[in-house]
Amino acid sequence: MSVRAPFNLDVIRADFPILRRKTPEGRTIVYLDNAATSQKPESVIEAISQYYRAHNANVHRGVHVLSEEATQAYESARQKVAQFLNAPNERNIVFLRGTTEAINLLAQSYGRPNLGPGDEILISHMEHHSNIVPWQVVCRQTGAELKVVPIDEHGVLDIEAFEAMLSERTRIFSCVHVSNALGTINPIKRMVSRARSVGAITMVDGAQAAPHMPIDVQDLDCDFYAISGHKMFGPTGIGALYGRAELLESMDPYQAGGEMIKYVSFEKTVYNEVPHKFEAGTPNIAGAVGLGAAVDYLRSIDFEAAMGHEEDLLEYGRQQLERLPEVRLIGTAKEKAGVLSFWMEGTHPHDVGTILSHEAICVRTGHHCAQPVMQRFGIPATIRASLAFYNNHEDLDALIEGLKKVKRVMLG
Repeated sequence: MSVRAPFNLDVIRADFPILRRKTPEGRTIVYLDNAATSQKPESVIEAISQYYRAHNANVHRGVHVLSEEATQAYESARQKVAQFLNAPNERNIVFLRGTTEAINLLAQSYGRPNLGPGDEILISHMEHHSNIVPWQVVCRQTGAELKVVPIDEHGVLDIEAFEAMLSERTRIFSCVHVSNALGTINPIKRMVSRARSVGAITMVDGAQAAPHMPIDVQDLDCDFYAISGHKMFGPTGIGALYGRAELLESMDPYQAGGEMIKYVSFEKTVYNEVPHKFEAGTPNIAGAVGLGAAVDYLRSIDFEAAMGHEEDLLEYGRQQLERLPEVRLIGTAKEKAGVLSFWMEGTHPHDVGTILSHEAICVRTGHHCAQPVMQRFGIPATIRASLAFYNNHEDLDALIEGLKKVKRVMLG
């Protein structure tokens, strides 16, 4: 078992080379766009580079030394992800491009064959588009109906409405663990338990949760849980789906081709074993290696202290933003993680983002692939400053000073 180092913010920040990056004007980058993608520690960058320098080959079935080394690295990453999520076995982990592909896989491999008219899929009003559109597609394909749990003015799910909407017709419940647009942390364990009590299959979008809190899929007792590597300090184009073994065994592949087969003839094809039957074609081997390195990094730091630091940042940022009379915070749940979304009166978020960029402050502006959330609050977009444990108070101070410049430029 690795020894966790004490949480030292200066040491942590030194692990991320891009945080030392300066703009052509000489300003140091202030990165507050972590919900879109996180930055990568040196250990992840080096793991990917070392794979290509010394071990690059295709995985599985190759008998030469490079193929065996690449296979070992790829499957070792699967084991690391299984441990990170506390999955019972590495065979519960399917490598995919990310949470979006994971939800599409579930929609097509489980939803499409098992749903029909009269069945219901239950999601929430705060979902990312990737947890809305795949279910809409399945509803059109099967005749099932999509139901949506409302949220209140603070961006909190209406749990009473959720429980009232559950019935024997609820076949799938799919919900975000942490909202990317609001930061709201949902009571997923309670919701999964209630959904399973009516016989629903449960899917959790954990893309925004994995960077901010420990995940234990056995404790949550969910059927499926998805993560995206690039949100949790790993590379883009790689993620993982945890699935309950018996459900994965029962599902047909989402994509077909090489790797996902055991035997092929023109008359018959026998699929490979789980999880390989869901990994058609040459996988993102370097991405998996990088994701494994990101897991190693997260397991090497004092994650509890990192969470406490993020909570302090979130509260500090909230207090500073509330002192600006032009700012309206969007998403004020008591249980939140890493997101400060807001609207600035008299401005458009894109203009705010542009001015902040000139000050080397990186925030995200727009609907954040969560247009129903924007519709709920009656706005077209928000300015979103999203945090990671490598951020500091100075980053938030720079944001506030940047917003004061926005006021001077745009509001006089």
